[in-house]
Amino acid sequence: MSDQLQEALDILRDSGVRITPQRHAVLEFLIQSEKHPTADDIYKALESKFPNMSVATVYNNLRVFREIGLVRELTYGDSSSRFDCNTSDHYHIICDQCGKIVDFHYPRLDEVESIAEQITGFDISRHRMEVYGVCEDCKDLAKASH
Repeated sequence: MSDQLQEALDILRDSGVRITPQRHAVLEFLIQSEKHPTADDIYKALESKFPNMSVATVYNNLRVFREIGLVRELTYGDSSSRFDCNTSDHYHIICDQCGKIVDFHYPRLDEVESIAEQITGFDISRHRMEVYGVCEDCKDLAKASH
């Protein structure tokens, strides 16, 4: 078991959350996934292992994880929410063609909140930045089809 999974399970236990097999599987899938899955992605990946599990169960587990701070819910316009186990400060780049989301960190942006407070007088609670473009896979597909 990975250190990140063990740490997350400890946080759940310390928060009084019961660790069911389904909850453990959803959490493990999230931690192992680098693709920022939707609830439906998670459900489809686990339905063969848990045939009696519903999409509602996945959503309920994601809500619990989000409330405890284990996952971040990413909402982008009209598409489904995606979930990210990396709760550290970082940004996302999103492919315009396939929707793939990749994490990146740009340290120079760390001070944007304090600068925004100084300029506007707001009490800043958080910020979010998204960068859009075309991923390597989609560029390769476009080259191959020409």
